[in-house]
Amino acid sequence: MTYKNKIITLSSVIAALAMVYILTIIFDPQSRGARSDVYSWLEPGQKNKITGIRITRLGEEPVNLSRNNGKWFVSRGRKDYPARQVRVEDLLTALAKRDQYPIRSSSASSHERLWLTPETATQITVFAAPGLALMNLLIGQPDITGQSVYLRKQGQNEVRSGEDRFSFYTDSALSSWYNLRLFPENEEGRLNDRDVQRLIIYPPENESPMIFTRSNREWTFNFEISNPDFSKVDSYIRDILGVSGDDFIDDVSPSDPMFNSCRVVMELGNGSTKTLRLGPADQEGKRYATVSGSDYVYSIPAWSVRRLFVDKDNFNN
Repeated sequence: MTYKNKIITLSSVIAALAMVYILTIIFDPQSRGARSDVYSWLEPGQKNKITGIRITRLGEEPVNLSRNNGKWFVSRGRKDYPARQVRVEDLLTALAKRDQYPIRSSSASSHERLWLTPETATQITVFAAPGLALMNLLIGQPDITGQSVYLRKQGQNEVRSGEDRFSFYTDSALSSWYNLRLFPENEEGRLNDRDVQRLIIYPPENESPMIFTRSNREWTFNFEISNPDFSKVDSYIRDILGVSGDDFIDDVSPSDPMFNSCRVVMELGNGSTKTLRLGPADQEGKRYATVSGSDYVYSIPAWSVRRLFVDKDNFNN
């Protein structure tokens, strides 16, 4: 046999062995089972079609999220409140993530035992339009390890199990979905301490206002201070911009005269002004607050209020 014929024969043998190997993989039951275990509850291409999400737990008020002009909101009563955008997107990413979800049952008789009926399951429903559900995920009881849960899509008998990546979202309080930042522009990178050119603090109890005026990289003050530390003024402004409430208040209007107890005024480099107005403190030191240009009233805990109103000596070096 010539060298050329040997090469041809050897190549044919290799090709035949490769074909046998490929066919073995294709028709191997274990291999097919492993592929069927990889699954996602939501097709990634559907994420941009979603306009609403509802989370339902037995015996509790549902969480309703809606998307408007690309922003997510939490619906409560007849009003929509700003939602934490990253948290909502993380939930959708979890739903669309392809992961190991092996089939555990194909029988409807298993649904009640695994808490996968509409009456017993926790549910995550995503909508393409009001009343038009793209997917309804039913989340049942955990398995014996406690690390995985049983799941199925409504309308399908097939039951799968997988890592419990959804309880973090379904078991949280309604307030965990709120974006309670008083200045959300700060979180979005559209407002920071360098934008503030003048800061006026009107403290509680009718004390004299403190005025900070930026002069290049330094600050001037309307009060006596022996050894000012300008970096502390910048840090103070960042604290103000980062203040969050602990809830939204429904039964008080932003125009209520109660919001004249004290206030924080920030004059920005673009000529606009941001004004934070607060009401009187309750017995725990909590105050209601509202921000100019916003329709929302926030409840501010006492420790956050203390970040807003500090002593003049705080700015000494």
